[in-house]
Amino acid sequence: MRRTRFLFLILALSVIYACDPCFAQKAALQLTLPNEKGSVKFVSIGDTGTGGQPQFDLASVMAAYHNIYPFEFVIMAGDNIYGSEKPEDMKRKFEDVYRELLDRGVRFYASLGNHDDRDQRFYPLFNMGGMEHYRFRKGSASFYALNSNDLDDLQIDWLERELAKDGSKWKIAFFHHPPYSSGGRHGSSERLRKALEPIFIRYGVDVVFCGHDHIYERIKPQNGIQYFVTGAGGKLRKGNVKKGSPLTERAFDADLSFLMLEISGGQMHFQAISRTGQTVDSGSITRRDP
Repeated sequence: MRRTRFLFLILALSVIYACDPCFAQKAALQLTLPNEKGSVKFVSIGDTGTGGQPQFDLASVMAAYHNIYPFEFVIMAGDNIYGSEKPEDMKRKFEDVYRELLDRGVRFYASLGNHDDRDQRFYPLFNMGGMEHYRFRKGSASFYALNSNDLDDLQIDWLERELAKDGSKWKIAFFHHPPYSSGGRHGSSERLRKALEPIFIRYGVDVVFCGHDHIYERIKPQNGIQYFVTGAGGKLRKGNVKKGSPLTERAFDADLSFLMLEISGGQMHFQAISRTGQTVDSGSITRRDP
């Protein structure tokens, strides 16, 4: 009888593997984050809005990790929707892709990329409140979404005012064009670096998330600030990271990816995940002293 049951179990597992090729991947998910109660748990993605199968694949892995790491929200580093942005396109390129996460109550906070229409600020599921730049707070962290397409004086003045009165322990910015990047297609935006980095240094911004280059890259800390490029959420430029770049601490340009993060006290832990569920980078950041 025991042998019969054992054989039946093997047969059942064989059927599951045959029907769901992602079963092995999902069963083998590994979490490097502490996953502490009460911590701030979120994800960073960028350049997502294709509506293609690779984007769906990555969203499925995000949902699988959400089962073991219940992140509360996702920040989007621009190029949220490629091409047409009619209601049916918003559904196909965003709502259908992330339906499982949306149904679980995960909120998405968008910033605008160069392929995005400014009217996305009115799309309710992007939680922009009708603003091209805005701030929200989660736990001990403040998040600043900027519009790097049009970084005018009004936006700079707003950013300085908000940062000057911000008593949050963690200050985090996210926007599309990266001040630092080793991507061969675009690379670093020196214009944005010149405009924003002195402000980030002056007011103690800790971490910056950007997209635009369709890769994952963790930049070596610059002037005490940790920069990430998380632009492979829906499109990929395979092999696009410049080899031997002095900026790169860790990079991945072989597949789509997303970045999971957790803020606990003075530590921000991170784990980058590929479309196959593989961990391609992980570690932690210690908050700078004020």
